[in-house]
Amino acid sequence: MEALLTRHRKELRDLQSRIAQKQKAATKKTRNAVNAECVLLESQTKARHTREIQELTDPDSIAPSHDHENVYIPPPSEPEEEEAESPSKTQSEAASDSVPQLEQLAISSAPTPTPGPRAKKPNRQKARLARRAAEAAAASEAAALEASSLPNLRERELNAMASLLKTHQLREHQIAPDGHCLYSAFAHSLKQGEGDKAPKDYRETRARCAQFMRDNRADFEGFLEESFEEHVAKVENTAEWGGQTEVLALGRAFGVKVNVLQAEGRGVERMNEDADGGEVWLGYYRHAFGLGEHYNSLVKKA
Repeated sequence: MEALLTRHRKELRDLQSRIAQKQKAATKKTRNAVNAECVLLESQTKARHTREIQELTDPDSIAPSHDHENVYIPPPSEPEEEEAESPSKTQSEAASDSVPQLEQLAISSAPTPTPGPRAKKPNRQKARLARRAAEAAAASEAAALEASSLPNLRERELNAMASLLKTHQLREHQIAPDGHCLYSAFAHSLKQGEGDKAPKDYRETRARCAQFMRDNRADFEGFLEESFEEHVAKVENTAEWGGQTEVLALGRAFGVKVNVLQAEGRGVERMNEDADGGEVWLGYYRHAFGLGEHYNSLVKKA
């Protein structure tokens, strides 16, 4: 199960990046089509993930699926305009060469019929947009129907977190799920206990994290799936989600213990436990916030 969820989280992170790139590259004319395609991609990915989880945990409770059901099939390209064919010379035309000149003159002097107004061509772009929107709506409806029959992972996680918060005497501060959540949550939690060393916002938190990773490259490079320079640049300059590697880097950069409350596993994941500069509490979610992982700030109750 852990391997499956790890793969799902990576796929969701990749999907978020793809969607952001598509939306950034969209023009005014293509924006509706791009948004429809992104909705379709997201709904298909979520439907596949929920099915894979159910197949692993309770394979007898769902009907077998077919591989093609959740594959995105782009709309067919529009047919090219048929080129007007150049008629070849027929036998009757060849025979007309022998008609006497007076007869040819009479034929040529006949009035040529005036062509009627050309029929207006259908708006193909609007048709494509409507077709893609219909496909996206159908895929979303299918995903919702399928998800409704599966265990409510979000509800389970929220209930488990509520129990853990009560056990550890913590209250939760909601952080926007915008890709910067780890860094915003870390900064907020640190301000509650170690205000003098806390960064002012997620930008400063990202910059400190990236710089610490550069200064201690050997400690982090082996855990990354991409090049070190590319990863650190994303940490510092983009809305790329932060994970366990960045949590550890933040704890060491600010010299604090980091306690991550999570519904699965041991309940509390502790990092940088040897630090003596205070502690930070974070709430980690896998299922409660849509596309992927999310962190909230946790604060000890007075």
